[in-house]
Amino acid sequence: MNWTEITTQDEWKNILEKSAERGQVILKHSTTCPVSANALKEYEQYLKDTPNADVDYTLVKVIESRPVSNQIAEDLNVKHESPQIIYIKDKAKYWTASHWAVTTEHIKAVLD
Repeated sequence: MNWTEITTQDEWKNILEKSAERGQVILKHSTTCPVSANALKEYEQYLKDTPNADVDYTLVKVIESRPVSNQIAEDLNVKHESPQIIYIKDKAKYWTASHWAVTTEHIKAVLD
């Protein structure tokens, strides 16, 4: 299992709609930040093990896809942070963590 990168607001809207049927996890990632690089490693480690199969996993690069990143923050009423992981259920934020709190253990505790 792996993540899919989204780059358009339409892709984001589809994910938000899908969250009514199944959980959606978004990792907001900055390609220039060492803390974000660490969060991405933790995210990928979680996906390498036995991730929750009832959830879809997505990546948004916050610099390259700024309008998408901003739209996510606006739609979910979540302050933008990077790195940031957001678990969405029923078209709303269920859980979020940022910076050094994005760990494999933290993700497992919420999703498994």
